Amino acid sequence: MSGFFGIDTSNYTTSAAVFDGGCITQNKRLLPVKEGQLGLRQSDAVFHHVQQLPQVAGPLLRGIRPAAVGVSSRPRDQEGSYMPCFTVGAGAAKMLASSWEVPCYEFSHQAGHIAAALYSAGRLDLLEKSFLAFHVSGGTTEAVLVQPDPVHIVGAKIVASSLDLKGGQAVDRVGMMLGLKFPAGPELEKLARRSEKSFRIHPSMKGADCSLSGIENKCRKMLEDGEPKEDIARYCLDALLAALDAMCGALLEEYGDLPVLFAGGVMSNSIIRTSLEKKYGAVFAQPEFSSDNAAGIAVLASVKAQREGIA
Repeated sequence: MSGFFGIDTSNYTTSAAVFDGGCITQNKRLLPVKEGQLGLRQSDAVFHHVQQLPQVAGPLLRGIRPAAVGVSSRPRDQEGSYMPCFTVGAGAAKMLASSWEVPCYEFSHQAGHIAAALYSAGRLDLLEKSFLAFHVSGGTTEAVLVQPDPVHIVGAKIVASSLDLKGGQAVDRVGMMLGLKFPAGPELEKLARRSEKSFRIHPSMKGADCSLSGIENKCRKMLEDGEPKEDIARYCLDALLAALDAMCGALLEEYGDLPVLFAGGVMSNSIIRTSLEKKYGAVFAQPEFSSDNAAGIAVLASVKAQREGIA
């Protein structure tokens, strides 16, 4: 037996990965979203995962028998955290583990994002320490205080979040407003880079929590006033950056000088990343490990197995 197999069936992507010898081999495919729509209903996401998982995982399964299987079975490690799309991956993982007669470890999708970011940044050592982790995506915009956990590996306590719109939702809604395809992140960044404006924004905050709904409203007003699309895109990203900056500053003041990690699909944006790296020395996932993926789940399975003396 060698290596560790991971599966993640999120609301955006079907993904599988093998972690072996410190290296990741992964395969993933976005769920198909019709033009003009902002995501999928859970029933549709489940259907597409059932169709795509054999195609995504199949090529990675040839000739392997891993020491353990990992899977994301829930969005977060919070009571009541549940989304039907994760049941597809969980069922497949349990079946594979039973066939191989190896353990099947369940983790949260959020923990997978954190582990993938740490792996890609070469900072898996932080799994043994306390740090702040931001998870910014279409379904989540929150900061967690991460501490070592004997069961989940990543013990995450929510310490700040968006009170309304999520970061990825703001990006996608503004992107659709500007005629971009879903998910809009990469195209919105390209558009924003054509702007010559720089916006100074006072984010809407309540303690360390932020409110992002004003971003969509302001961008719609800018569009109605005939302002250039590239300036609207830049405003959207600058406003999101301002909110994350304020959240991070407030939390470091409260919890002390902890390492800071940013994960999630929105954090592949280089405009936001460059600013937060410079100000806080923050750790970021490489772009291919920022969006939804199973790499972090495979890494967590490896760590869990080692702690149990299996590998």
